[in-house]
Amino acid sequence: MPVGELFLAAFLQVLFDRLASPELLAFARREGLKKKLDKWRKMLSMIQKVLDDAEEKELHAQSTAVKEWLEDLKDLAYDVEDILDEFATEALRCKLKVKNQASTSKVRNLIPAYFSGLSPYAIMLRTRLESNIKDITTRFKDLVARKGELNLKELVDRRSEKIRGTELAPTSVVNEARVYGREGDKKALLDLLKWQAQESVDTQVSVIPILGMGGIGKTTLAQLIYNDQEVESLFDLKAWACVSEDFDAVRVTKTILRSISPGSRDDNDLNLLQIGLKEALKGKKFLVILDDLWNDRYHDWTILFTPFEAGAPGSVVIVTTRNREVANTTRTTEAYQLGLLSNDDSVSIFTQHALGAKDFSSHPHLKDFGQEIVRKCEGLPLAAKVLGGLLRSKQDRDAWEEILNSEIWNILEQRREIVPALMLSYYHLPSHLKRCFAYCSILPKDYEFEEKEVVLLWMAEGLIQPQQKEKEMEDLGSKYFQDLLARSFFQQSNNKKSRFVMHDLINDLAKSVAGNTCFRMEDRVEGSKQGSIFKKARHVSYLGYFHDGFKKFEAFSELTWLRTFLPLMLPQLGWCYLTSYVSLELLPKLQCLRVLSLKGYHITKISNSIGDLKHLRYLDLSYTCITSLPESTTTLYNLQTLLLEHCACLEKLPSTFGNLVNLRHLNILQARSLKEMPLHIGKLTCLRTLSDFIVGEDCCSGLKELGSLSYLRGRLSISKLENVIVPEDARGMNLSDKPKLDGLSLGWSEDIDDSKDRTSEKEFLNLLQPHKVLKELTIRCYGATEFPTWLNRPSLPYLVFLTIENCKKCTSLPHWANFHHSESFRSQVWLA
Repeated sequence: MPVGELFLAAFLQVLFDRLASPELLAFARREGLKKKLDKWRKMLSMIQKVLDDAEEKELHAQSTAVKEWLEDLKDLAYDVEDILDEFATEALRCKLKVKNQASTSKVRNLIPAYFSGLSPYAIMLRTRLESNIKDITTRFKDLVARKGELNLKELVDRRSEKIRGTELAPTSVVNEARVYGREGDKKALLDLLKWQAQESVDTQVSVIPILGMGGIGKTTLAQLIYNDQEVESLFDLKAWACVSEDFDAVRVTKTILRSISPGSRDDNDLNLLQIGLKEALKGKKFLVILDDLWNDRYHDWTILFTPFEAGAPGSVVIVTTRNREVANTTRTTEAYQLGLLSNDDSVSIFTQHALGAKDFSSHPHLKDFGQEIVRKCEGLPLAAKVLGGLLRSKQDRDAWEEILNSEIWNILEQRREIVPALMLSYYHLPSHLKRCFAYCSILPKDYEFEEKEVVLLWMAEGLIQPQQKEKEMEDLGSKYFQDLLARSFFQQSNNKKSRFVMHDLINDLAKSVAGNTCFRMEDRVEGSKQGSIFKKARHVSYLGYFHDGFKKFEAFSELTWLRTFLPLMLPQLGWCYLTSYVSLELLPKLQCLRVLSLKGYHITKISNSIGDLKHLRYLDLSYTCITSLPESTTTLYNLQTLLLEHCACLEKLPSTFGNLVNLRHLNILQARSLKEMPLHIGKLTCLRTLSDFIVGEDCCSGLKELGSLSYLRGRLSISKLENVIVPEDARGMNLSDKPKLDGLSLGWSEDIDDSKDRTSEKEFLNLLQPHKVLKELTIRCYGATEFPTWLNRPSLPYLVFLTIENCKKCTSLPHWANFHHSESFRSQVWLA
């Protein structure tokens, strides 16, 4: 029984706020729609008041009628949001049109009268929206009528005291090596490992499965063994690979080969990879961990395992799995069955995350409730950790008693596929985190993601709504992410600290709470009932493949309300090819899209119809072969994020790029063919990140445009500075007034004539003094003989890294002594 409707309250509140916005009310008065929108607000208010009762009835009584009512309400909420978004978009379009015509005197009266021009487009749009308004009004009335039939009542909000995302103290245990209750398991496994590692054993390579349910700590135990000092002395080589549900022999073999032979070829041919791995392991005693193995097909296992047989006697492969059939298929010895933790050890894990202590001795008033909560975790370490994180900022008995006595324990008692403790943690999340977490169900299991990647998607879907001047969306999104991380809904990747994953159980939880809203295509089973579930989806993701043809997208044509189209590319795939049907026929039909990615596809052109996707907030065309963007792209007035990273063939951006007034993030890293920035980029005053600014030859440098971009943050690279004609242009950039820029790269081209007089570059560079908060600075191919004065005094007290590269004419370096007075500067000076 999905409980995705638990985040409806947050969604409805967003709609309620938008319906009360001054801009919309002004529009409604002008167009004679105020009475209709007033009715919407009243009916929405009536629905809001009974929402808690509806959710309780769905959970407790498992009422099918209530479940259908909630699903219809969710569909209506999405459709209402789409219409309100169209109002705002058309208003912005007309405002920009007038502004571009320099008729600024008319702008003040334009927003409430944006249909008054009576252009054919405006008439068509108004006719369509009036029809949609009538349909929505009918659906609202139907929901209100059914509310009475279902006997839904107003309830006092029993969740009012839940954690609301206030400042949480970080969990005290952030290192998984601090494990409780596994000392005996570790010793037993080490003894088995040492015995297997003796060369006298009969089997050349031993396979030891660690078997247990999800979240019980199999991976943690394997990590303890892998990093043990005694183990280090037993083996010549070690390697770790996560296998996961997607059994990809190429990926796993490549990962192991790279671990033991970093200089190996980056190949996707399994035969060549296995030959390389066999040679690397030949005659060596090794330990390999294959984490989270699901595939129990013996044939597949023998293919993956064959190169290991070249190892020396005493080599060991440890497999972690939750499937006993996998253990039986792979083992050469009995599987090591990992059991649940004792109650005392579960208490230690829980109190570490909840109280920063090993027990309740310093918080005796919480001991009775805490012990009962731990007992309900049933010895599962992940459950104890998640619940501990949930209570981290609550140390009053009432909050702990509420968790303990929550009805959800009884309601979900029979649902063994998702641990009740994890569902309870979701139930007690603040409403804004519920929606953000549920959206993450589009991420496949074992998919590693970065914080910024997820935050930008949340922004595009309207899941981050700052209240007035509360915080910037990016900062608020980062806080949401860190809140979920603190509660163990996300975990730091073992491979790279900047990346994160969701534990399998947490991923299952996300799928359950998202219900029909989010859909991962790899979860679809042909011939099953999931086809009908797919038709309800608003957000769809899928794993890209070498060639994604028409058949894969055939059913998409019915999803005209789709908001997310998100292919996720695995790194080892290289170029992927996409049927032209997607860009030419499918995408023009998906006019509710807010997120669109074609990243990693070998496409050379984007259809002009992309300008019809008026709701679009996020467009990722990174790692494609496009040479340009159609001019219609600049009519995407809602666009917040445009990613063009590694578009090596991209030669230019649209000439009217300045129309993208809501653009906040532009990434053109490694777009090496891009010759210059478009005119009027200074109009993009919402820009927060701009990866590169390329100074053009024929646009009077355009550097002054940067002066208007007051909110830039992160890292900025300015290249082709030799095209600057007037050094004074640098003063207009106002780099010293950009306090959120922490990284700056200033570069001239390498191919400048060495005989050219470049002494004026010192004057120019002297005007490029950044804000004192700068942490990283790079200067490339600078042509003067001396560095500017701001590099000779403590004007950059927080500088950590300084790179001076290919500055051949410099006769002396800046005086570093001043930098050493700064505690943050650690002599990270790179000269090249």
